[in-house]
Amino acid sequence: MEYKVFYRKYRPDSFKNIIGQDYSKKMLQNAIKSGKISHAYIFTGPRGTGKTSTAKVFAKSINCEHPIDGEACGECNSCKNFLSSADIIEIDAASNNGVDEVRELINNVKIAPTSSKYKIYIIDEVHMMTQSAFNALLLTLEEPPAHVIFIMATTNIESVPITILSRCQRFDFKKFTLDELISQINYVCEQENIKISLEAAEEIAYISEGGMRDALSLLDQLSSSAKEITIENILSSYGSISSIFIKKLFQNILDNKVEEILKQFEELKNSSSDYKIFIKKFIQELVQYAITLKTEYKSSSLSYEQIKSLVFALNECMNRVNININPYTLIELEVLNYVENSVDELTHAKLNQIKTTDPIQEVIVEHQTDVLENHDEPIKEVSEDNLSTYMNDLKQVRVNNCFYGAQKNYLTELKNLWQEISISPIPDDIINLLVDSNIVAASDTNVIISTNLESTAILINKRIQEIGEYLCEFFNQELSFIALSEEEWQKEKQEYVNKIKSGFKYQMLDEPDIVEQTSDLNQDTSMEKVAQELFDHDKIEII
Repeated sequence: MEYKVFYRKYRPDSFKNIIGQDYSKKMLQNAIKSGKISHAYIFTGPRGTGKTSTAKVFAKSINCEHPIDGEACGECNSCKNFLSSADIIEIDAASNNGVDEVRELINNVKIAPTSSKYKIYIIDEVHMMTQSAFNALLLTLEEPPAHVIFIMATTNIESVPITILSRCQRFDFKKFTLDELISQINYVCEQENIKISLEAAEEIAYISEGGMRDALSLLDQLSSSAKEITIENILSSYGSISSIFIKKLFQNILDNKVEEILKQFEELKNSSSDYKIFIKKFIQELVQYAITLKTEYKSSSLSYEQIKSLVFALNECMNRVNININPYTLIELEVLNYVENSVDELTHAKLNQIKTTDPIQEVIVEHQTDVLENHDEPIKEVSEDNLSTYMNDLKQVRVNNCFYGAQKNYLTELKNLWQEISISPIPDDIINLLVDSNIVAASDTNVIISTNLESTAILINKRIQEIGEYLCEFFNQELSFIALSEEEWQKEKQEYVNKIKSGFKYQMLDEPDIVEQTSDLNQDTSMEKVAQELFDHDKIEII
């Protein structure tokens, strides 16, 4: 006996077996009951939502000799011979989209049905037809013979000419809900004696993104390679990510467990997990939590506005992923931007990540570790407020100094070299930060770098001394750098234009110094604060 794949075997053959699409079913059945059947219909919606299946059920019910409440009886000659009926013509417009094929169709339209009430043409993927083919079909749709009905299906309604749409009754098919997909998956597993866990059924439904055909195809494939379908089978085979992993990651963010977050992202980078599935699931988790914050009183380390900002940042990551870098690197940088780092977590995480042969850096790490373990004595440190003030002042000064000596030839020369930065010997973590950035202004002493995301600009500026040293070596000249978000750059550029028009003359400014204060390390400390006490400021590399 010929094996039938699940999506064909369980294709509905009556309106009562069609899952979901309640509005479309009701309207089509009402048309049959009232006898008010149009000459042309168009079904539109995402793939695997039942458009073609519904078209066949509708065609069967139209030609049924004794329909019951708008449903085919299944007993008459027309119903029994439906699959082999010469009066039901299925056409794939993807492969029969030329004007010659349509003209042949038009000639055959004139021939009366052989044994049925109507000759019904089901045209799948109708948007694939050429413009000439649509024009040839137009007149027939305008004045068709009384015995002909057209049922068209498309996943891209925007590509169908309005002249065609205006002559059809339109029905929009929606994606199936998770509950509808899970219910059908469990039903098929029952019929086929397939063992499947609840988590696995939910994961198949999620991966299918609302498409029943995709869900049943995936189930069919998994059932042939495993006695029991488990969540582990799906995660390992299809690059999916468990909800438990997502929840654990989000909880680590809420708890500010930096080292755990880094470990999870390292796991993601080394896996074959699809970053798009990760982002969608993570956003779903964030949205649920944001709704909870709005509807319930709940203390949280992240505010509603921060979660909203993170959702938009993740969505931006999906649109801006560069094929030259690991997508999870960008996502990791975004996520860490929303974590309030505890001293021990961040310090030990960074210390474990440092791999360097620089003797100065090794000494710094060694002394930092000693001080962190024995910090009874008060030390001088830079407060967060002072550091923030310093970075803002530094940004203003370097932008000013760049505008003071900015020339187009400097900019052109550096931009030409910038195109080769991805293949330079600069460390990968710095390349990942700079890959979507551009040089937008340059003088012989200063350079302004623009990034699309504000969070990326902040991360670059936090490491601007280290990054600047690598870039000076790359460009083979001494330069000072600063990063601005695209929004900041547009504002600075407009302010520059306004000042020049008003006769303002830029002057070179001295760069600011960090203001230090004395406090106890037990109360508040960090790697860079400890380093500032032990070493000269110009020897410190902030990471």
